[in-house]
Amino acid sequence: MPWTGLHWCVCCRQGFNLLGRDHAEKEEEESFELRNKDEVKSNGRRPLEAILSQPTRSPNGSCRLSDVSDEMKSLIVKKTRPVVEEDPEVLVKGWLYREMGTGWCRLKRFWFRLSQDSLDYSSGPQSQQTLSSLVLTSLCCVLWPDKHTYRKTGYWSLCVYGRKHCYRLFTQHFNEAVHWACAIQKVIDSKPPLETPTQTLIREIEENKFNPEVVEHMYQHNPILRYSQSPLYAPLLPLPYGSLEHMHVRGKGYRSVREEAVRLFSGLQQLESVAEPIPLIQGLLQTCLDLPALRDELYAQAIKQTTHAHANTPTHTHSHANALVRAGRQERTNGEPATLALDNTHSLTHQQHPQTNGRAHTPIQTHTPAQAQTRAQAHAHLRYWQLLTCMSCTFLPSSSILKHLQFHLKRMQSESVDPEVESYGWFISEALGRTRGRDCVPSWGEIQQLMRRQELMCVVHYPGPAHCPLRISSHTTASQVVRRMRELLGLQDSLNTFALFEQTACWEKRAGSWEKLIGGSTIIADVLTKFENLSAKGSEGQRRLCFKLHCLMDTHNISAGSMEQLFLYEQCHEQVLRGQLPVCESDLVCLAALRLQAQLGDLSAAPPCPPPEQLFPQSLLLRPPSTTSSTPTGAPAAGAPSPDTTSLSRALLGSLWGRKRREQEEECTRNRLKEEAAAVMAAVAERWRGLAGLGRADCMTAYLSVMQQWAGFGSALYEVDLYVSSLGSFSGRLLLGVAASCVSLYQPGEAEPLDSFPIGQICSYGISDPHTLRISTGDRDLLLQTSQLTEIVHLMNAYLCATQRHLGKGDVTVTMETHPKLCNPLLQLPSHAV
Repeated sequence: MPWTGLHWCVCCRQGFNLLGRDHAEKEEEESFELRNKDEVKSNGRRPLEAILSQPTRSPNGSCRLSDVSDEMKSLIVKKTRPVVEEDPEVLVKGWLYREMGTGWCRLKRFWFRLSQDSLDYSSGPQSQQTLSSLVLTSLCCVLWPDKHTYRKTGYWSLCVYGRKHCYRLFTQHFNEAVHWACAIQKVIDSKPPLETPTQTLIREIEENKFNPEVVEHMYQHNPILRYSQSPLYAPLLPLPYGSLEHMHVRGKGYRSVREEAVRLFSGLQQLESVAEPIPLIQGLLQTCLDLPALRDELYAQAIKQTTHAHANTPTHTHSHANALVRAGRQERTNGEPATLALDNTHSLTHQQHPQTNGRAHTPIQTHTPAQAQTRAQAHAHLRYWQLLTCMSCTFLPSSSILKHLQFHLKRMQSESVDPEVESYGWFISEALGRTRGRDCVPSWGEIQQLMRRQELMCVVHYPGPAHCPLRISSHTTASQVVRRMRELLGLQDSLNTFALFEQTACWEKRAGSWEKLIGGSTIIADVLTKFENLSAKGSEGQRRLCFKLHCLMDTHNISAGSMEQLFLYEQCHEQVLRGQLPVCESDLVCLAALRLQAQLGDLSAAPPCPPPEQLFPQSLLLRPPSTTSSTPTGAPAAGAPSPDTTSLSRALLGSLWGRKRREQEEECTRNRLKEEAAAVMAAVAERWRGLAGLGRADCMTAYLSVMQQWAGFGSALYEVDLYVSSLGSFSGRLLLGVAASCVSLYQPGEAEPLDSFPIGQICSYGISDPHTLRISTGDRDLLLQTSQLTEIVHLMNAYLCATQRHLGKGDVTVTMETHPKLCNPLLQLPSHAV
């Protein structure tokens, strides 16, 4: 009986141990092992080898193992613990779960072994049969564990992507998942980079580019370098295996990078047959902007499709195709059937008709099927060059592909007989030297101009109803447009600085509520593309570019009637409409009369007066009138229900009475506003009548003289919240005035500043978080919270740069501080002295 109980206890304990192992209760320390083939201890054993200790006799005289013979010892050890030969090539081994299909048992447990060449797994550590193996190369990738999968499944997962297999592995321990991912990634990083046949040929072409015979031999005997109508089954360049789940493009329907590369080539081939190629070109460019790894691949594919060997394209075929392309272009330009004037060697093109009655008959165009096919092939061939043109103006390839592209362009320019191909080659070569990378895909209109190798038309507005059309390229920046506008408007000698702004077309009605500064390095074509996208989405208001004053360095030496005075006059009026300037009502009436006299002339011959919204700030027009009510709040008027009415009837009548009272109050408010507006406009008309005979320049001068009475004239005002340390929070709304000489804080409606800080006293300024500006003045630190942080910092940088130019770099020692966690686009600001 004691032996039976002991046997039962041993069996149960072994069973519980197996059960705990299956449920991963002890895998945190035992499920994986590190292996290093160079690590051996001084006693000859490896660090993970087990040491067998022999038991001794217990005090009660029980049998001990030392009395047994050596043969019996070895037999007992073999039966109790099988000996497994250690593999010195194994780096990591352990139990992991692998996802197997979509059945009822998706996760199966296997014994994994990682070596320098592959990741293998078997059914257990004692099994010598490998169930599957994933060969590790430099193109393999590892998807690291993430919390999303753990919260969803309760397991930490990692994915290993190979050329043929994908292992999606699971474990319950985070440290174990990270250890496996690190070990696999280390093996992948140690592998030499793989090279595709196309990449090898590109390298050999670069090495033999001064030997034309060798290069032509390579093009003749390697079809992978030439135009092909067959589909592509693998990328031309080495691209990593795996999915794009680790990239932020999940919502766009992209697959793995290699699959997207094959789809790109399919899209390229569709250019030959589609009637309108612009949407397809935009799709190809957008894919490469979203997935930068595909940019070299698309360049390699475009180079392949624009390459023809000499044996396959005789000179007379090129010449005939060239004539057909020119004829097609003339037909599209003139809207009439084009005729080809060829020599006698191409007499099949048309027949010469004799002159009759002194008139020359129009030659009849007759194309054979072979000629029509040649014309279609030439037109399809140009589609690839048009795509390459758009690519060269959107993004650049890597250095190796760029060298190959430049060699390809020179080769095609020297050997092609088609002037269209030669023109595209010159255009692309010039664009590659100017492209810096775009943020947006070119717009529809820009692609149309690029396909014609022409510049894009851009309309720039400036204060007043005037605008100026400019021709720009895909590389023109905002600073270049500002320079050209200053030259066109004669503002080169002005001490004030100018900039481009984004505005809505209805800015006058909305009192300029939407306006954004455009950085000097911003590409204007990207801004126009943004406008086109917003218009396609049905966004409110039509966007436009506006050229305005940015930094007012000199407001007193502006000549009357000059263009600079017009700029200052219009921008002061914008500030009046926003209600930011501390102007009393009598001055507002005077300013409105001057505005009408300057815009419309004398009152007697003037057209109808514009609405008050274009003359007065909205805060004044929408000011609620002071109303008094004889009925107390919540008390019913005469005829209201008695107190002993039921609660339901009281609630119903109360809601009806409240609605009626609100309607009456709104009607009274509207009537009072109409009366006040009529009274104000009557006062404006009286002032306007007294300004008869005053010219436009004199009206603007008088308008600015009224504005200059304010001590902060010339300051740009921004709404901010000031942090008060005694309260531990931000105070109410204030106005931050940024000028050339100082930075001031104003209470809305007050003429005098609450506090002012000269530029010389500001030690540093910076961004402490995405909505907080810090200004240090030695013994004080100002924390300002605002939604216009970028505009404020841009303006302060511009003032400091202008001060450096006028006074010298040694006179300004202000430090720009930036929080390290902020994104770079917020910090693309002009540099200044530190």
